[in-house]
Amino acid sequence: MAITLSSLTDVATLRFDTIIDARSPAEWAEDHIPGAISLPVLSNEERAVVGTIYKQESPFKARKVGGALVARNAAAHLEGPLAEKDGAWRPLVYCWRGGMRSGSFATILKSVGWRADVVEGGYRSWRRLVVEQVYDRPVASPVVLLDGNTGSAKTELLALLKAQGAQVIDLEALARHRGSLFGAMPGGQPSQKAFEGALALELARLDPARPVLVEAESAKVGDCRLPPRLWRTMVAAPRIEIAAPRAERAAYLARAYADLSADPSRLAATVGLLRPLHAGEVIDNWLELAATGAHEALADSLMAHHYDPRYAKHRARMEVPRQVVETDSLRPEALPDLAGAILARLDAL
Repeated sequence: MAITLSSLTDVATLRFDTIIDARSPAEWAEDHIPGAISLPVLSNEERAVVGTIYKQESPFKARKVGGALVARNAAAHLEGPLAEKDGAWRPLVYCWRGGMRSGSFATILKSVGWRADVVEGGYRSWRRLVVEQVYDRPVASPVVLLDGNTGSAKTELLALLKAQGAQVIDLEALARHRGSLFGAMPGGQPSQKAFEGALALELARLDPARPVLVEAESAKVGDCRLPPRLWRTMVAAPRIEIAAPRAERAAYLARAYADLSADPSRLAATVGLLRPLHAGEVIDNWLELAATGAHEALADSLMAHHYDPRYAKHRARMEVPRQVVETDSLRPEALPDLAGAILARLDAL
C-alpha cells in the first residue's frame, strides 16, 4: 500500500515505527524527511552505474543490475541494523519518487513478515509540500520580530520566550548558524533544501490565532537563504527591540562565542575577513585584542566600529512599529525576567 502525504504534519501522525530513506547516501545528505533513517539500497557509485546503463545500454539491463544490487544491500540491512526488529515492527519506505528502490526494498521487508508500506511519489512528494509551504503560502500567524543590536541575547531569549509559552521560530537554530560573520557552528550548516524542510515544518505547525516571534535577520542566515515570502513579511513586521548597554552586550558575546575564542587561529582568520571594510590599523588592533585574549574588549570594539553603525543605518530605513524593552543586564540570571518583559509587550500588540 502506498501512503500519500497530503500535508507536512502527516509525517508526525503516521503510525509507523521507522521511516526508511532508501536513497543513496548523497541524496540523504542533501535532504530527507525529518525523522527518517538512511538505509540505502544503492550506494552513490552503484546508483551512478545503474543510471549509466539505463541511458547508454537499456532500461532492462539497468533493472537487472539494479535488482541484484538492491537485493545484496537489503540483505546487509537485514543482517545489520534490522536484525533485532521483531515481527510487530512496521516500516515506511521511500526513495526519490516512490519507484523501484523503495518498492523493491518494501517487497523484501514484506517477505520477512513486516507490514511495510511506501510513500507515494517518494521524497519528491515531500519536497513539493515543502516548496508549497515556504514559497507559495503566506505565514499563517502575525509575525513580530525580536530586534536589538549585536550581543542582545536575542537567540537565547527566543528559547526562554518559547519556554514561557510564546510561539517562536528560531531561524538560527534551523540554519545551524548564529547569523553573523562570526556565527559558524560546529558541524556546519544544512543544505538549502534541508533548511527549507525544517522551516516548512515550523510554519505548518503555527497557530494562526497567535503571533509568532522571529529574530530579526538578514535575507541569509549564514549560507541559508530565507524564502522571499517570509523575508518580505519579516521586513514589514512590527518589532520588539532590546536595548542594552554595549558593555553588557560585549560581556554576553564573550560568553556566547567562547567556542570561537577558544580557537585563536579561527578567530584571527574571521577578523581578517573584515579587512575590505576597515582601515588596516583597526584590523590590526582587533587582531591584537584577539591574540591577547581580550575578548570582551574585542567584542566591544567590533560593535562600536562595525556592527552598531550598520544596525543604525539599516534601522534608519525601516518604517515599522517598534517597541523598545530596556535592560541594564544580560547576565544569565537576568534573562528570564527580560523574556517576561518581552512577552508582556508581545501580548499588548
